[in-house]
Amino acid sequence: MVDLDGDLQTTLWTTAQAAEAAGVTPEVIRGWAFRGHLVRANSSRCRIPRYRAIDVVKAEKATRERARRRYTAA
Repeated sequence: MVDLDGDLQTTLWTTAQAAEAAGVTPEVIRGWAFRGHLVRANSSRCRIPRYRAIDVVKAEKATRERARRRYTAA
């Protein structure tokens, strides 16, 4: 279980931890990173990507908001 009570500004999560916290699969987290919705907190040379917890929360919120949008015919 991922701890959401800590300092989200400094906490770093692996892809699996970020996926668990956001309620999505690790593939979704990788997709967000690939599309630029989520930026790695560590160097791209590091073998295991880490993401800031606050960035994961923001990406998840933005994704949910985009999913709720309704478009009307003009």
